[in-house]
Amino acid sequence: MIDHPGIQPIASLEFLARQVVEGFITGLHKSPYHGFSVEFAEHRLYNTGESTRHLDWKLYARTEKLFIKRYEEETNLRCQLVLDASSSMYFPADGKPSLQPANKAGFSVLAAASILNLLKNQRDAVGLTAFDSEVRMHTQAKSSYSHMQMLYAYLEQLWHPFEQGKSTGTHLASALHSVAEQVHKRSLVVVFSDFLGDDRQMEELVGALQHLRHNKHEVILFQTTHQALEQELSFDNRPHHFIDMETGEELKLNPAEVREAYLNRMASHQQTLRMKCAGMRIDLVEADIAQGFYSVLLSYLLKRSRMV
Repeated sequence: MIDHPGIQPIASLEFLARQVVEGFITGLHKSPYHGFSVEFAEHRLYNTGESTRHLDWKLYARTEKLFIKRYEEETNLRCQLVLDASSSMYFPADGKPSLQPANKAGFSVLAAASILNLLKNQRDAVGLTAFDSEVRMHTQAKSSYSHMQMLYAYLEQLWHPFEQGKSTGTHLASALHSVAEQVHKRSLVVVFSDFLGDDRQMEELVGALQHLRHNKHEVILFQTTHQALEQELSFDNRPHHFIDMETGEELKLNPAEVREAYLNRMASHQQTLRMKCAGMRIDLVEADIAQGFYSVLLSYLLKRSRMV
């Protein structure tokens, strides 16, 4: 967080997001901004005196008549950002807003704000959905300045340290079904969550993703995890006291004693998620919060370029 009395919280998140985007663009060594592109709409007969810039010479070779190519602006992208705001996203439990967020929630918020920055510069329309055990906030996609500022302000509210005693569960599938029902125009749906759960939750998730694809939405999933701790269980070889951030359930054990079984279970879960997403032509990006935002922004831009 930028500690200066003259800078409001909303400005700090927007400023940090802009820094992330500018750093990303510098890293690419070229700008990803393409402005408004156009696509061919139809032909019309050429009128004497008009510019010959858009004459279709291939058609002239076939017909010996002069036709002008008419173009129309492409429809701007519509994007729905969907953020998991459940308690487990605040793992590890410490961490304040910065360019290197210490927990999954902070990473997701800044990544979403950075995509919002890109969307704003492209004059695209964006909406936001935040959920835990139920949908807490949902807006339709708009491109106005006031709407964008409101989204920055709400994202700022999600960026806070974990509060003990205020645990919330996750119902990802229900939230995605809600998005599918409320977003009526074809959109890019961008989801930030850790996508961790049991087999039943996986079944429900697949059903919700199928609902989105059935409604013609493009989907990109950012599986936001602390890879070393959550995927690899890389804790010191000694007894640890673990507390479930959503249920409060406590467990004391030495991670070394269960690591092999844990890694096998995690590998099976990841393989199932990858296969299900591939079968539905959904992009799955495994975003390690310790590795920065490059993979998130690059994956978003590649997906966008395929849609417009």
